[in-house]
Amino acid sequence: MNSLPFPFPVVTWEEDQVVLLDQTLLPDRIAWRRCGDIPTLCRGIRELAVRGAPAIGVAAAFGLALSWRLAMQQGGGVQNMLECFQRDRAELAATRPTAVNLFWALDRLGQLAQRMVAAAADPEAIMAAVLAEARAVLSEDLAMCRALGAAGAALLPDYATVLTHCNAGGLATGGYGTAVGVVYGAREAGKQIRVFADETRPLLQGARLTAWELANQGIEVTVICDSAAATVLRQGRIDAVITGADRIAANGDAANKIGTYPLAVLADRHDVPFYVAAPASTFDPGTASGDGIVIEERDPLEVHTWRDQRSTPLEAAAWNPAFDVTPASLITGFITEHGVLRPPFGRSLGPVLARD
Repeated sequence: MNSLPFPFPVVTWEEDQVVLLDQTLLPDRIAWRRCGDIPTLCRGIRELAVRGAPAIGVAAAFGLALSWRLAMQQGGGVQNMLECFQRDRAELAATRPTAVNLFWALDRLGQLAQRMVAAAADPEAIMAAVLAEARAVLSEDLAMCRALGAAGAALLPDYATVLTHCNAGGLATGGYGTAVGVVYGAREAGKQIRVFADETRPLLQGARLTAWELANQGIEVTVICDSAAATVLRQGRIDAVITGADRIAANGDAANKIGTYPLAVLADRHDVPFYVAAPASTFDPGTASGDGIVIEERDPLEVHTWRDQRSTPLEAAAWNPAFDVTPASLITGFITEHGVLRPPFGRSLGPVLARD
């Protein structure tokens, strides 16, 4: 099979361009999208060439480095450069409304640039600082995912089977993974882990991406239809359900790929622990509960078709919410770089809700 080094090179900065591993082509082909301008990068984010909240945040961070580089090339003074930078920042923010890491990264780099402009720093110094900060976002994500992977590994027995949904592995992050990062952490601890991966309709991120990267890493993986999850849980074949998240509200309600909420209901019904693995950057202290999370609705054609082949009647409508919200009451715990945070979440989420 096609293979990549691990951690996976999901987003990189090469020759003043943002380079994305094009996940729309996996598992058939490994290819890269080279983004030399902001519209190309935004299109890559919207088209899911890069996807997963942490990876989107990394892409946005490098996107702002690209923005400042392009603004410098246009010239016109530092204030004009900042105006171009802020315009690109808004364009990047409009790509995926649910993934909080996107806004976290944009705010982090945007505030840095504004501070340096206010301090009368020269454009080259600002460029160096913004690019260094983008690289820090990537390295910090890798470190956070390794730490949460180790924390989650301790929850699993020596021989365990995990059920997951969508892709929350290295492909969805800076390269290591959140939910699947727990599997990698358990392997590094000497445990033997098998994974059941929901296919995750309509874009098959579980079947295409999770299954591919686990096989790439030599981990036993079985793909199931989303509708088969209830049966494997009822049969007692699952030790834990672990998913990622795209935004977690202050009360612990968690938005993740559509189909996650029913998994939490099923896990509760069958007394199987349901964990959400996410770094601190995915927690949103500014959103009180899941009711305040904006749910992205994507093109209905994603439901009607697969790779340009239509599978529904022309007369049929389709509804395509990208995410659903799992109530905090159904979550056994959050696996984070700060450890496993358990209810009551009003107290335990303090470390991940804190913002500098």
